[in-house]
Amino acid sequence: MTTETCRVAAVQMVSGPDVQANLRSAETLIAEAVDGGAQLIALPEYFPLISTDDTAKVVAREAEGQGPIQDFLSAQAARHGVWLIGGTLPLQAQSAGKVRNATLVFGPDGRRMARYDKIHLFSFCRGEERYDESVTIEAGHEVVCFDGPCGRVGLSVCYDLRFPELFRRMGEVNLIVLPAAFTWTTGRAHWEVLLRARAIENQCYVLAPAQGGRHAGGRMTWGHSLICDPWGEVLDCLDEGPGVVCADIDPVRIAAIRESLPALRHRCLD
Repeated sequence: MTTETCRVAAVQMVSGPDVQANLRSAETLIAEAVDGGAQLIALPEYFPLISTDDTAKVVAREAEGQGPIQDFLSAQAARHGVWLIGGTLPLQAQSAGKVRNATLVFGPDGRRMARYDKIHLFSFCRGEERYDESVTIEAGHEVVCFDGPCGRVGLSVCYDLRFPELFRRMGEVNLIVLPAAFTWTTGRAHWEVLLRARAIENQCYVLAPAQGGRHAGGRMTWGHSLICDPWGEVLDCLDEGPGVVCADIDPVRIAAIRESLPALRHRCLD
């Protein structure tokens, strides 16, 4: 295992219905993360499109391996020579009326290195606040990890955070990445405590880029993009609005925590 630190960044956005405007915002924030020394950068869930019309993502969906959103991610990774995790974007699904909410990972040469399709689909109903992702999204089924500059990285998205068995299926990873668009209601109550719990129980770093603010149409997302370490300490965090958080992934700290508190070796149940 490498002992070198790796600087990572989480980009926070307040995306709207204009894909090109969102890509321009992402471009600016990616450059800011690069200026901060980041070697691996992650964008939030739905970074290219958030609309009051749920079918907008179906209209904007791309075939795997081609389309302006994928071209943008590949070009940005190659331009800056970084690993870029493209939050989520809508890719074609088996159903004509749905999309896969997919996380794509691009290497420093612009090649796609991994794809994860969101497994757990969010639904929530309280008063006038209602969400049901299953109406327009087709669930994925595969747990996905990849090897990057920080070592082994596990991929997850937003609502996945509430299902700890997913993260156990990843095995031992140095970093969990969780792009999100948590609602203001659920984020205020559960966002930080769940992220810190996943870091503590898996004894790894967690990188959580989020949507954060008031979107066109009035939707409010919680924001508070953060990075926490294997002891559950928050290393950097935002409030609302666009921005970037950065921190170093230290393999030596991971190893020290796992040695002093060998909880992963003490597991008795699968």
